[in-house]
Parts: sequence; C-alpha cells; structure tokens
Amino acid sequence: MNVVLLDLDQGSRRIETAALRYGGYKVSTAHTVEQAITHVRNHQTDAVLVDPAQLDIAQLVAELRARTELPIIVISEGEREVDLVSALDAGADDYISKPIVVEELLARMRAALLRVRRTEVPAAIVTDDFSIDIAARRVFHSDGSEIYLTGVEFRMVEILLRQPGHIVSREQILEEIWGPRGVHSPHYLRVVVNRVRQKLEPDRAHPRYLHTAVGLGMVFKLEHGESETSEDRSP
Repeated sequence: MNVVLLDLDQGSRRIETAALRYGGYKVSTAHTVEQAITHVRNHQTDAVLVDPAQLDIAQLVAELRARTELPIIVISEGEREVDLVSALDAGADDYISKPIVVEELLARMRAALLRVRRTEVPAAIVTDDFSIDIAARRVFHSDGSEIYLTGVEFRMVEILLRQPGHIVSREQILEEIWGPRGVHSPHYLRVVVNRVRQKLEPDRAHPRYLHTAVGLGMVFKLEHGESETSEDRSP
C-alpha cells in the first residue's frame, strides 16, 4: 500500500513515517498540497495523510478533497471538537489526535481503505426531485440548480447509496463518519439527517427518500428514481 504524507514538521513527519512503515506501508512525503496531488497523479497511491501543523485544517483538507477521491486522514494536535467537525465537513475520512498510538493509526488506515473497497457506490443517482453526481460530489435540483451538501452530509448519503433500499445501521454510519468515538454520539447523526432532509426532501415531515428504521438505522429509498452504476457507463 502506498501513502502520501503531507506534513511540514520534520520531527512529526519522522515519527508518522516510521509508524506507517512498521505497518507495511510505502510512504512518500510532501510539503505542499501541489506536491501531494502531483504524486497522486503520477504514482499508484492508496491514501493521503495530513498533519496540518499550524495551517488551517478545513482549508487544507478542502483543497485536497477537491482534487482527489482518495481517503484523507488528518493527524492533529488535541481533540477539539471544532477541528474534528471542520476536518470532516471539508471532506476528511477520519481524524486522529496526537500523541499517535501506532496501532490506532494502523487500524484507522485499514478501516479507511476497507471503506473504499466495499460495495461500489452508483456513479449517478437520478430521482424525480434531484440528481447526485457521486464522482463530482455534486447534487442538483430537478430544475438544474445546485444543492450544497457539506462533506459530512455527502458522506452519509454516499454510505447509504452503497446499498439503496437496504437498512444501514446507525452504528455503522456513525463509525464510518466520525470513527469509533462517533458510535457514542448518536445526536451527530440526527443533526445531519435533518439537514439532508431539509435539502433533498420535497416534504421534510414526510420523507420520500431518506427514511429512519426505528431502532435499526437509515435507508435511502429510490423507488421514485433511478441509479446508474459505473458499469452502466462503461463502453
């Protein structure tokens, strides 16, 4: 597995590189977003790790996410919830607080890479009320106007669309978006679900697409629309 580590601090970069190599990863380092993206485009890469140091976490992640769909994992000082939420909203797949625990880092890496390999998400979703371009991470009303979903909102929709019409457990959604700590914060999911319904549902009080299976989880129903897989798009 090949990983790009974007870290400006030589000391922490050395520690993180050693931990990843211990786990069997081949590590390439970058000092700027441009260097990281250039490496991703020119070499087989499986994930990007970011240690933002004193840089703006959300801005850094957003720049990367706009140019790659690879898993992005943020390693940062402290456990401030505002940093965690801003990183995930910007498109990060996971957030790890320092000091690094090697086995936790490697476990988070395995989880992020496993999520990528799971059931393929349809390339496009078209319903009576909106369309979702998964590859471009963009959503549009039926009249063509764009609907803005935050990184976390889009991530939840993406998780559910792996298995449209099937229940995905609340615990799975929480853990995939917020990591193991998220399982103990179900209110996070309630907030995100309400925001997505407000943006996608014609009548939020009577959901047509995003349904709650009480005590079980969430399900994205597409009876009123169609999905198109990447296989459908291939020649």
